[in-house]
Amino acid sequence: MSDNDIRIGAGFPLGQLARALTSAGTHEDAATRQRAELRVRRWQQVVDGVAGGGLDIGSRTPVRGLPVWVTPEVVHGGFATGEPAAGGPLRPDETDRAQRLGLPADRRALFWSWLTDAGLVELGELLDSGRYRVEYAEETALPVVAWLLRAGERDAALGVLEEIAPFADRLRFTPAPSDQRAGDPDVVYRQTAGDVRQILEQRQPDAQIETMREALTVWNPFADELLTLWCETRNGGRIGAVTPDGWLPRAVQLLARYQQLTAEHTLCSKHRNQKGSIGVLRTGLERRVAGAELTPRERGLVQSVVAGMLRKRGQPGGLEHTAIRRQQARQAARPRHHQLAQLVAARLAGLPQDIGISDVDHVLRPVDADEAHPAGVVAGWPTPRPVARVVTRAAAGTPEQLIDRGVIASAEELARLTPRLAAATAASAYPDLALRILMDATYRAFRNRRSLLLLNLEHQVRLVELPWVQAVASARIDTSDTRDQARRTLVRLATAAVRGFPATVLPNPLVGELSTLSKQASLQLPWVEELAADIFMGTFSAKFLQAATLAGRPLADSLYARYYDIDYPAIAAIDDTSRRMLRRTRTSDAFDQLCRDRAGARGKRSWFNVAANGIIVEQAQILTTHNLATIAELGIDLPSTDLAKQCMDTVLRLTARIHHNPRPLGTVKNTAYAWRQMLFFLSLSTWEEQTAFPEYAEQRLATQPDHVRARIAPAVTGLAHVISGGKFDADGRAGTGRRLLGWTTTGHWMLDPGPRD
Repeated sequence: MSDNDIRIGAGFPLGQLARALTSAGTHEDAATRQRAELRVRRWQQVVDGVAGGGLDIGSRTPVRGLPVWVTPEVVHGGFATGEPAAGGPLRPDETDRAQRLGLPADRRALFWSWLTDAGLVELGELLDSGRYRVEYAEETALPVVAWLLRAGERDAALGVLEEIAPFADRLRFTPAPSDQRAGDPDVVYRQTAGDVRQILEQRQPDAQIETMREALTVWNPFADELLTLWCETRNGGRIGAVTPDGWLPRAVQLLARYQQLTAEHTLCSKHRNQKGSIGVLRTGLERRVAGAELTPRERGLVQSVVAGMLRKRGQPGGLEHTAIRRQQARQAARPRHHQLAQLVAARLAGLPQDIGISDVDHVLRPVDADEAHPAGVVAGWPTPRPVARVVTRAAAGTPEQLIDRGVIASAEELARLTPRLAAATAASAYPDLALRILMDATYRAFRNRRSLLLLNLEHQVRLVELPWVQAVASARIDTSDTRDQARRTLVRLATAAVRGFPATVLPNPLVGELSTLSKQASLQLPWVEELAADIFMGTFSAKFLQAATLAGRPLADSLYARYYDIDYPAIAAIDDTSRRMLRRTRTSDAFDQLCRDRAGARGKRSWFNVAANGIIVEQAQILTTHNLATIAELGIDLPSTDLAKQCMDTVLRLTARIHHNPRPLGTVKNTAYAWRQMLFFLSLSTWEEQTAFPEYAEQRLATQPDHVRARIAPAVTGLAHVISGGKFDADGRAGTGRRLLGWTTTGHWMLDPGPRD
């Protein structure tokens, strides 16, 4: 095994299996235990596969016997379980088809049934209708075969069948039917109406709220009755001095009703407290009903409780007491969240269940008069915020609209939704409408494929590697219009990411979409992924050097270059990219060494020193700006100073999370990344805006808690020092100022905000 051929063992999967087993056996929530049991099964498959040699973790083909185009089932960390994602039990529509055709409930029999004359006609009708739902890319293989045969491409169709037929018994190659056609590709949504409806239907009463309602509606009125009965015995201010006629029978009835209430209302337990108001008055009543006189101590307790209750709320029936009880009754009569959740779920039942909600505001309208009585709530009552938050997850709109509304709250969420837009762009090159819809669905399903953990600079499987996608490649017609559309989508997504989440590095799935769109637009732009420090192989692919060279165009001698001490002209002069081994990714020894030198790496490379690897990877991110310079190359109009200020606010927010954080290093890393993004945007600002920025930072810092000011003040001081023309020393110091980086092999200075020399 060469230095570049590293293999991953079973240590991580075993740890995940142990955690899943713990949750499955000990968690108090049944649903959580059930989910943990599923994780246990999957991680057990990973462990067994690694131990038995059936899994080759780190490879593009991790499951022995399955070709690269098969979508593997992947769990956290990029580990394949050994099962194909498009396998498993028959879907309901597959079972129905087998019964209808008199076939065995067997996937291979179903596979060949689609290739009969009648089956191909069905596939053609499915293609033309567009009413199908694709979960995994494999499910479009047989529809592609049907399209190829219809187009007269018999050899291409046979070629696809030759590739997929050996797996007909394990995989499904047809999509599920759907009532809905593919919608507007410009419209995205996080969840479907059916998803949020199910969540709302499962909403249970809040035990704390229900306990409070019981206290207000049951035990407070009962306490008033006890108080009223005892007040009837007052004589000269003394409680229990006299008992009016009929008092004892009424006391017996009240005690009997207490037993009934106790049996029927079990949530609130305060009335059981012998030292509480109800407990003292009830115990005294029981003594009198039993024919015993109260002891002086007992009479004193009753006297004290009665006096306290009268002093607090007044006499039952009085103005003060009545006002308090009416207010409490109104509070108890307020609709509970679970009631309103059920009402909103009923509204959602009338909407299409497998798409988002186009008019969320209408779904969240106040309770209608005709809804109030059946739901047991008050007409005109607004939808509570917790219910509205759930429903809003299914809001349908453009990415920009959903970012503004707060539905898309992170760059990761944006990355999850962008394949829909990118798919429409990729599919626009197919003139045939049926094929265009099919390729759109294929692209979206493929982009939802979970990434594998890969070693040796291997790349994830690409869409063009799917045999049925290759078979229709000749049907694509790339024109200036399709390239322009790809560029427009590229600019749109990049703009949404940077403007919506300026302090966040682009997540890898979004980087992949932008890279694909760049190629479709015939733009040769280097998009670099975020590399995991724990599997970093000690070298970077050549596109990192290309990205750093591109970054030097706008940043040479900029604030960014001075702050990080980058010689961009020297980087532009590097020209040593080569393939280390046949069919391996191109790399640059000079760029690798530059990152190592900047990281202060010494001695032999170690792939397993995570912190040391993280420092090297961070230096590559700094040199390349981690795609920010590539985005700027698109000519996007960026409000750079405003974005820098947003980044500063994020830096402060993240710094606040370090306080009392038992695992602060991840937060420190993200803080440094946000600081780097801030520096990039600030470097695109005017000189006047740059010189004014330290004052803005100081003003924002003055509003923060002491622990935030102590941690981030050295970074602000260091920034001001560089803006004024200064430099950091070799240790990243400038007086009391410090250069802010995320990774370190020693204690990070942000974790020790005490006085410094």
